[in-house]
Amino acid sequence: MATPSLATQTHLAQRDARPQLSHKPGRATLTLFFGLLLAGIAYTAWSLRQDVTASGTVITTVTPFLLLGLALLIALGFEFVNGFHDTANAVATVIYTHSLPAPVAVVWSGLCNFLGVLLSSGAVAFGIIALLPVELILQVGSSAGFAMVFALLLAAIIWNLGTWWLGLPASSSHTLIGSIIGVGVANALMHGRDGTSGIDWSQASKVGYALLFSPLVGFACAALLLLALRALVKRRALYQAPEGQTPPPWWIRSVLILTCTGVSFAHGSNDGQKGMGLIMLILVGTLPMAYALNKTMPNEQALQFSAVAEVTRQALVRSDPQPAPADPRRVLTAFIAEPRTNPQLVPALAALTGMIGEQVKGYGSLKRVPAEAMANVRNDMYLTSEAIRLLDKHRLATFDAATRSQVQMFKGQLDDATRYIPLWVKVAVAIALGLGTMVGWRRIVVTVGEKIGKTHLSYAQGASAEVVAMCTIGAADMFGLPVSTTHVLSSGVAGTMVANGSGIQKRTLINLLMAWVLTLPAAMLLAGCLYWILSHVF
Repeated sequence: MATPSLATQTHLAQRDARPQLSHKPGRATLTLFFGLLLAGIAYTAWSLRQDVTASGTVITTVTPFLLLGLALLIALGFEFVNGFHDTANAVATVIYTHSLPAPVAVVWSGLCNFLGVLLSSGAVAFGIIALLPVELILQVGSSAGFAMVFALLLAAIIWNLGTWWLGLPASSSHTLIGSIIGVGVANALMHGRDGTSGIDWSQASKVGYALLFSPLVGFACAALLLLALRALVKRRALYQAPEGQTPPPWWIRSVLILTCTGVSFAHGSNDGQKGMGLIMLILVGTLPMAYALNKTMPNEQALQFSAVAEVTRQALVRSDPQPAPADPRRVLTAFIAEPRTNPQLVPALAALTGMIGEQVKGYGSLKRVPAEAMANVRNDMYLTSEAIRLLDKHRLATFDAATRSQVQMFKGQLDDATRYIPLWVKVAVAIALGLGTMVGWRRIVVTVGEKIGKTHLSYAQGASAEVVAMCTIGAADMFGLPVSTTHVLSSGVAGTMVANGSGIQKRTLINLLMAWVLTLPAAMLLAGCLYWILSHVF
């Protein structure tokens, strides 16, 4: 009988080490899935009803609620797709090193995503909103506002589903950013302006750098970490493929489970916020009387708000005592759309600051702002906050230290009044993302576990890639930067393959690079076309 060659033996060993991915969900898993789904729907509906009732809204037509329901369905659908598209990267390493069975790993990752969303800061959510065209944010309840939200979410879902079907670990963050830019460019062109004027390109470049460099960081750091492990830990088994279905030693297994937990939690805290920000836009547009302002702000804080506004107005007037323009809102809106020096800018800011302070003082509390004035008060606050941010960023006003400090304090109070996320929104997004993790994960898991490197993933490779991904995404969340879990972890796996001398499958690498390069322009084109179509439909 012929003796199998070394290559054949290696292939058979890798095949034996391949995890079982064909498990059908058990009764307990299905019960958990549909139980959470129904609980999320019931809690969302109950919370909406409570908020609308507390706002004193008189319901005369169901049209806003139909639009709201459809918009929420699409926004949560994006997070659901994001769950099984991105989080498959987090479980690939524990599955392919046999640290956890696939069903257990998927459910555990979903739970960690759920907790990550609930405990997130909200900074990323409003960083995403800052990319959107100002005029559409101020008119988010109009037909153009709805067209914007639907277009960018539908474009992101379509591209994510397409890349998932092909088994390509493309980035949901990359896709959403591209969709936002596409809508901004299309909106500018449709209004006869230069396409580059539809987006805050400084903010977009900040996000773009995070998306561009995070995979490079993942590749380099994972490779260096593996090399450091090889130099410090001399256990040969750590750097070889698992034998059969044998789990790794308990201590490396603990590290792999811990890093999977960390990546899943970090993914939830970062990616979950993108859906939250868009849902808040939807709520402000459809139910401004309930969600335009933070009504949980105590009455004492509202009185303090009006006092801070008056002090800020006086400081701005002392800084630039010119008379205020007839329409300060128009001056600030034009400045935000195209930041540049304008002699009326500081007087306009002072005038609108005083108007906001008088409004809040007159009502006595944000809870008492009447429904018909709610959207206007919020828009004034948003205009003022964004004008202050851009003035400071572009250094277009020469304030002394005391005035600058006072203006920044007022901006913080404006953001507290307008940038908030109700608990039920976090819970709904957390459930959507967590449940998405439990569905459709196999395609991406197989790509990460089998098709990036030429050999089976070793224990040390899996741990190195996961540690780097966990730290990178966690740091991005602290700084309010949206990064791609997919790019960071898949590039980390590729880095460990190179450092281990395992080699990379060129076909997969080419496909990953194509997805990385094409995602942004494809999402821009798709979202721009959808925005044009939906603008005419609405």
